[in-house]
Amino acid sequence: MNQQTRNRLIAVVALLVAGAGLALVAFGNIGENLVYYWRPSEMLSQGEKAYGPTIRLGGQVQPGSIQWNEQHTTLEFRVMDSEEPNAAHVRVRTTEVPPQMFRERIGVVVEGTFDKSQVFQGSRLMVNHSNEYRAPKSEDDVKKMFEDMQKQDATTAAVGAK
Repeated sequence: MNQQTRNRLIAVVALLVAGAGLALVAFGNIGENLVYYWRPSEMLSQGEKAYGPTIRLGGQVQPGSIQWNEQHTTLEFRVMDSEEPNAAHVRVRTTEVPPQMFRERIGVVVEGTFDKSQVFQGSRLMVNHSNEYRAPKSEDDVKKMFEDMQKQDATTAAVGAK
């Protein structure tokens, strides 16, 4: 086999491998493995399309909506687009233990599925938070930070007692 024939054979094999890979992506049901990221208003606007696929629902925890059932270890709350009075919101139910920073008005991303009863069944709960750390500059800042932590712990304990 001469050099020119060998090069043509390598090119044909490479094209066949590339074509097979493209066919696998195009016809291999890759769409079933997609995870959508939607805000409550976007998900609700999808209608029937939102039922079934895995979705990451992002928004803020609506104030006054957190309900923790210790007996069944079920957490229910609403995720809202914004704090405007008519903002879209979705009821979420999960058996995940919430992260320590979970509270009202904090940004969350919940992965799960939306069902026809208009409840989002969460299988994974994540909290959005800033990764910036600012050291307290004075003793008063340290005292205020400690007081804020105590208030937050009291709120978390009250939510857990419900």
